[in-house]
Amino acid sequence: MGELMEKTTCSMRQFSEFPKRFSTSVVLGALLAGFASAQQTGGIRGSVTTRGPDNQPVSVPGVSLTLRCQPAAGPATEITTDEKGNYSFMKLAPGMCQLTASAQGFQSVSKDIDVRPGQSGELDIQLDLATITQKVEVQEHADKLSTESAAPASKLQGEQLETLPLAEQSFRDALRVVPGVVRTPDGKLNIRGAAETQGILQVNSVEATDPVTGSFSIRVPADAIQVLSTDKTPFDAGYGEFSGGLTTIETKPPSGDWKWKVSDFLPSIRGRAGHWVGYSQAVPRLAFGGSLLPGKLNFLEAFQYEMEKTPVRGLAWPHNEIKTEGFNSYTSFQAILSPTHILSADVNVFPRRIQFANITPLIPQTASSDYGQRGMSGGLSDFYQFNSGAILKTSVRYTRFDSRARGQGTEDMLVTPDGWSGNFFNQWARQSSDLDAFSVFQFAPKDWLGHHNLRIGSDLSYRSFTGQSASRAVQILRQDGSLAERIDFQGNGLLGASVTEGGVFVQDHWALSGHVAVDFGGRLTSQTIGRSAAFAPRLAMAYSPAKASKTIIRAGAGLFDGRVSLLDADFAHNPQRVLSLFDQTGNLVGTPVAFQNVYVANGTEPLSSLIRRRPDRSPRTFLTNIEFDRQLSESSSFRLTYIYSRTYNLFVVNPLTGNPGGESFLTLSNSGVSQYHEFEATFHLQPVRRADLNISYIWSRNRGDLNTSSQIFVPFEQPVIRANVFGVAPSDVPNRFITWGILHLPWEITLSPVFDIHTGLPYSNLDVLQNYAGRPDGQRFPTFLSLDTRVYRDFHLPLPGVNRSSRRKVRLGLYSINLTNHKNYRDVFNNITSPFFGQFVGFEHRIDGFVLEIVE
Repeated sequence: MGELMEKTTCSMRQFSEFPKRFSTSVVLGALLAGFASAQQTGGIRGSVTTRGPDNQPVSVPGVSLTLRCQPAAGPATEITTDEKGNYSFMKLAPGMCQLTASAQGFQSVSKDIDVRPGQSGELDIQLDLATITQKVEVQEHADKLSTESAAPASKLQGEQLETLPLAEQSFRDALRVVPGVVRTPDGKLNIRGAAETQGILQVNSVEATDPVTGSFSIRVPADAIQVLSTDKTPFDAGYGEFSGGLTTIETKPPSGDWKWKVSDFLPSIRGRAGHWVGYSQAVPRLAFGGSLLPGKLNFLEAFQYEMEKTPVRGLAWPHNEIKTEGFNSYTSFQAILSPTHILSADVNVFPRRIQFANITPLIPQTASSDYGQRGMSGGLSDFYQFNSGAILKTSVRYTRFDSRARGQGTEDMLVTPDGWSGNFFNQWARQSSDLDAFSVFQFAPKDWLGHHNLRIGSDLSYRSFTGQSASRAVQILRQDGSLAERIDFQGNGLLGASVTEGGVFVQDHWALSGHVAVDFGGRLTSQTIGRSAAFAPRLAMAYSPAKASKTIIRAGAGLFDGRVSLLDADFAHNPQRVLSLFDQTGNLVGTPVAFQNVYVANGTEPLSSLIRRRPDRSPRTFLTNIEFDRQLSESSSFRLTYIYSRTYNLFVVNPLTGNPGGESFLTLSNSGVSQYHEFEATFHLQPVRRADLNISYIWSRNRGDLNTSSQIFVPFEQPVIRANVFGVAPSDVPNRFITWGILHLPWEITLSPVFDIHTGLPYSNLDVLQNYAGRPDGQRFPTFLSLDTRVYRDFHLPLPGVNRSSRRKVRLGLYSINLTNHKNYRDVFNNITSPFFGQFVGFEHRIDGFVLEIVE
């Protein structure tokens, strides 16, 4: 469980009198601090071993060693042990360093060493077996310049989640610091231009998403997260069942020592007009664990409660709040059966309820929908290492996920040029499950024309759901209040579907020399709904022209096969829409048009001959990248990256009228396409002692079909479905500049800023019938700008009742979200018939508060 600490946190949101000049002076002080001076170099060498079956030392080749020193010793550097388990770091500047050793199947070990000028220190490391846990990589600092990884991911350590200024203490909010990740005002994540439903979230190497939609709805307590990772170019053939980005979470393994931690147990107070009006937030966390049977069985429990009232500017208080309540409990066990055999089990429980989940300045609470979920996920994982060094890992996980949504009443929904009123039209309930199993065998490292790490594996998943969707009438009104169109619904909306998917893969990491490394493999997949057989080859390489590896060129390409959403698998049984048009006097124009829900295959034949019972394809993505890494100095590095992806066979929804026979259809087809280009330039700097600063510029271009099924139905069904068009994607951000870091300043002050400025998101102008008026997504919100900061200082104080040799730490500080109070608008009057047409509304005000923590 790592180092669990006793910690209490009190934060007071809405503390609007926070002095801005104090934060500004701290920022300027960090930027004006001097650089470390150059010194004579030293070195570190040693070996990495583990205990064999007879408790004798056994060398461990291929161990990843990461050396982090004070800025005088340069940025973090990573190498791997050779075939005899030996390693060496040369030409290091003197100072204190920390060496971390990690390898698949072993517990990570960190040791401190003092690098002395003109000397080569000896440091041997012994690794103990541990469970293989899932990754969540979000690493944007380019601190690895090594050919060992042909396609490195972006990582964020668990302790950084608590240091960064986050509006929400969740992994979803932390992902925003990654170039290429865009979060829209409605909370949807887009990674590398693809919706989160096209990507995948894994926790300890196993999928953790809503089985029906694929959304990242299963949360993990912050105290259980060890590493968070996002991989925009996951060329490893071991990954499957997604066509977007890969996000992984590695949880903390249970510790053999009993430790505990309490955090954020004091609620945030809300004030208005100088008076206390209740609580705005309460997110207490508890984590504890240790050894149940010494040396045999370890245990970890991480619990997080969540109560939050989020105000939406533009609506009248107190009817302007999104109210969230729930809890998250993650429990894990680790049984050490032998020095080479470990069995792990975990259970994650995640009920949550959100009232008025989709309100905006133009959608009041009465016209919004509530959302609720409950469920659990439990899994077993077996890890075994053979005497040869080969590793076998097998995991099985079962997830139960039930969700529901409903409006605030039974009135018709009213869609007007100035927003929504009445009650939200759709409600649904779903009961779903997901059973996953996989097995991976990693051969012992082999030397043949270089160094090989070969893996083979297979996986199998079964997803199913049953549910019901019901809808009431939607009235589209003109500006004068007269009825322009009415949408009625027919059918009981009984839904259900199941999908089985299996895959096998082979993957090899081939280090030809110290200059060239190649990752290559292939994956064969079969789906009962979707592609009956699909092969996805993948290749990535890294080349360093110089022995010192200060310059590395990386490139890769591969195919990725997505999956069929369970909502898409049973699209035809959704309630059918019936459209009626009316003139300004209220008289019906023509006859009502009923749209039959059908799945249509791709082809040029008449529409009636293309209707199928279920989808016969799934989305597929071609992805390629090229990257240039350069270590500029001992305290700075630079990364230049270009990514191109093209996804085809996306599911799109389109209403079709005027067909032969007079029939009208609401079609779901695999005809959708999206294209994404990204150019990224990132600097990683260590400007002052114990400081990391990341500066990134991202240019991107995102185009595609606008009526993707996830855009229409996730998280809530859209009342109006327009004709599908190809154009600017809703998450398109052509220009973005983001800077973030953690700066440890003198007097034990820590400053963590996040500065984000980017092009405003696109939106469309609409006419009286809510159809496009002009180019779809042809307009944009004003430029988004936010400076978030968190600054604190640690005070070491003895506390009553505690051994005097033990010291506790009191952390005092301030934080600010949107420090400059920039007007980042959430909505716009986009109907050309509205008297407020073109006006932006609902910007987010600055949020200030205190940081008070007690840490042992």
